[in-house]
Amino acid sequence: MTTPHITVTNLTMAYGDFVLQRDLNFTIEHGDIFIIMGGSGCGKSTLLKHLIGLQRPAQGDVFYERQDFWRANDEERIRIMRRIGVLYQTGALFSSLTLAENIALPLGEFTGLSRYEIADIVSYKLALVGLAGFEDYYPSELSGGMQKRAGLARAMALDPEILFFDEPSAGLDPVSARLLDDLIVSLRDTLGTTIVVVTHELASIFAIGSNSVFLDPDTKTMLATGSPKKLLAESSDAKIIQFLTRGESDANKSV
Repeated sequence: MTTPHITVTNLTMAYGDFVLQRDLNFTIEHGDIFIIMGGSGCGKSTLLKHLIGLQRPAQGDVFYERQDFWRANDEERIRIMRRIGVLYQTGALFSSLTLAENIALPLGEFTGLSRYEIADIVSYKLALVGLAGFEDYYPSELSGGMQKRAGLARAMALDPEILFFDEPSAGLDPVSARLLDDLIVSLRDTLGTTIVVVTHELASIFAIGSNSVFLDPDTKTMLATGSPKKLLAESSDAKIIQFLTRGESDANKSV
């Protein structure tokens, strides 16, 4: 039996004495597009920070396959972090650098590749996200959707096993959001990448999600884990149904 790519056990997230979520237990399998979802203030982005090493749990563990991330030494933790890429809401591109220079940054810092080899990789990564030929453009010269794709190209620079997205559709029009969803699925299918997405967008949740966890701000814990479509079809929890239908359960049961 294959070991899950990420396993979260008995995780509690807190700011001082204030507990945000407790007793989180779920697994992310290799090749999942895993959705972190729930109402406002439930801790979706905070959970992402716990998974990528930006915030230490108050209690519990995060395993990357069989290695406990937060109990590992600094060298082991850095090695794990080299296996992941992150796309933040804004794309987090440096405005003073061209797209090629943005994507080349991690390659120049963490590899011994020549500038010619880096240039080839940069062009390949931009082509993967549909931005071939845009190497010399600055972020300000791109649309919002193109900036997100350029940020994704940079997140992919070091060939990560796992990609994390924080509200990737935020600020995008419906067409651009759908194109980004299609790109996420394509990357999973062609490269075998495991993808973790924080989102509240129903269209994206059902279009791309193969697995998920639902966080509840009231009970301060998870209410369910599993395929979003299966949760909608089978859950009897009113909060989950309300979230996944936005109150229109009969209309959306056929999604």
